[in-house]
Amino acid sequence: MSNLKKIIIGIRDSKLSKAQSQIFIKEARKIENIKNNYEFELKEIKTTGDKHNTHRLDQIGGKGLFVKEIEQQIISEEIDLGIHSMKDVPAVEVSEQLEISCWMARYDSHDALISNSGQYIADLPPGAIIGTSSIRRRSQVLGLRKDLKIKLLRGNVDTRIKKLHNNEYDAIILSLAGLQRLGFKSIATEVLNFKNFLPAAGQGAVGIQTKRNGPISNLFSQLNDERTQMECSAERIILNSIKANCNSPVSVLAKIRDEQIKIDFEIMNHSGEILFKKSIDGDKTNFRDLCNSLAKEIKSTLSQQAINELDVLKDDFNYTP
Repeated sequence: MSNLKKIIIGIRDSKLSKAQSQIFIKEARKIENIKNNYEFELKEIKTTGDKHNTHRLDQIGGKGLFVKEIEQQIISEEIDLGIHSMKDVPAVEVSEQLEISCWMARYDSHDALISNSGQYIADLPPGAIIGTSSIRRRSQVLGLRKDLKIKLLRGNVDTRIKKLHNNEYDAIILSLAGLQRLGFKSIATEVLNFKNFLPAAGQGAVGIQTKRNGPISNLFSQLNDERTQMECSAERIILNSIKANCNSPVSVLAKIRDEQIKIDFEIMNHSGEILFKKSIDGDKTNFRDLCNSLAKEIKSTLSQQAINELDVLKDDFNYTP
């Protein structure tokens, strides 16, 4: 019988979640204390977002749909930690009992296009069907090309790729980091540039969530990537300040170079027009002040009511030119 203490990890029932957890476990086992004293067990948890995998996310809540059930089980101590794609975690803390106690090193935060024809997004013929479930990506496609069709695409990464190959879509847009973690990077037709496709806050980052000040909250401190933590924290501060969420066509990316941090922000309307766009930079130690200053400018340019209204896409998600 093993004398190792068991750590139960809650994850979504998807290949990507399993891949992310295996990356985490592999890194955790490099720490002597963990290797000698702990073992890991995965528990797959069906989240609201996974149960309703044909619905528009904005119409079934949008906020925390892929993390809520996992968070509840951490609080009730049915599991010890949750592993999340940080772009799915609301910027507003749901519970003071929880914390992201470890940030894994961020992967590439670009979006990627996969097309059946091998054509880039600029070269797709008018009327080609693009698949996505993201309101942000929907607006960005419209901002670039209003002559393309947009069709709702839900499901796990492998499900989405299968629908593409079944010719239900001509091209789909996915997170490049997800493709990298699944070993699918080679199928990307085009890595979409930040100029036209600035990512969602936290895109490419994976966070380990535990009970705040709980028995294992400090166990993985050696794995914590401080650069990822600072960049994603900056992005999340801005979202939190302007009360935006994953339903909104909001993009924000923070990048640290040496001692400087650069933050790019963009908010669009649902027709693909840019309402506010700005880049700021400064000393990384002052990132909170920079974020608060930018958030204040956003709210003075756009009213809070206007930002709130972007949470709801009143039109059909599907778009036909």
